[in-house]
Amino acid sequence: MLSLYRPGDGILHRMPAGPKTVLVLALVLAVSLLPSSWWAAAVAATVTVAVYALAGLRDGMLGMRELGRQIAALKWVLALTIVSQLIFLGPEPAVANGTRVAAAVVLAALLVLTTPVTALLDAVERGLRPLERVRIDPQRVALVLTVTLTTVPVLARLAAQVRDAQRARGSRGSLRAFAVPFLVLASKHAFELGDALSARGVR
Repeated sequence: MLSLYRPGDGILHRMPAGPKTVLVLALVLAVSLLPSSWWAAAVAATVTVAVYALAGLRDGMLGMRELGRQIAALKWVLALTIVSQLIFLGPEPAVANGTRVAAAVVLAALLVLTTPVTALLDAVERGLRPLERVRIDPQRVALVLTVTLTTVPVLARLAAQVRDAQRARGSRGSLRAFAVPFLVLASKHAFELGDALSARGVR
């Protein structure tokens, strides 16, 4: 399974996987529930910058370089979100909702950037163990949640690779020229992930 984990000694790296998962998901939920207003957009952006600065990602810029990479990888999603809402809802909701979406995704990415996949899987499985009483397999649920969390930043990285390849060839920023290779790479990742899970006996 692909992992985006980056070794470090920051606050998030030192936190146990369980409490860290709860903290990050609480931040994502809090950002997602903010209203569609200018001040909410400012709060979401400020929280995101502060958390990345404290994460200890060792990128030489207090996490801002990594934050920039994560946001750049989301630019097509953000462009679609903002433009569509700008047409139907107006500038304030469009900017606020786009900021909230970006903040939620890049904050969730911090979980897999600062936690090895095995530690994350073990933490989620422990947290879901009480569900065994109602005949829910915590291992399967933990695997699904972990794969979901790790797939978002992986797809963001694939999008960044496609854009870098286009720039290297001098290609223009066409949506079609981006979408086709991105979908091919995403499909390849999905098949490889499926094969890896099948090899581990997951059906």
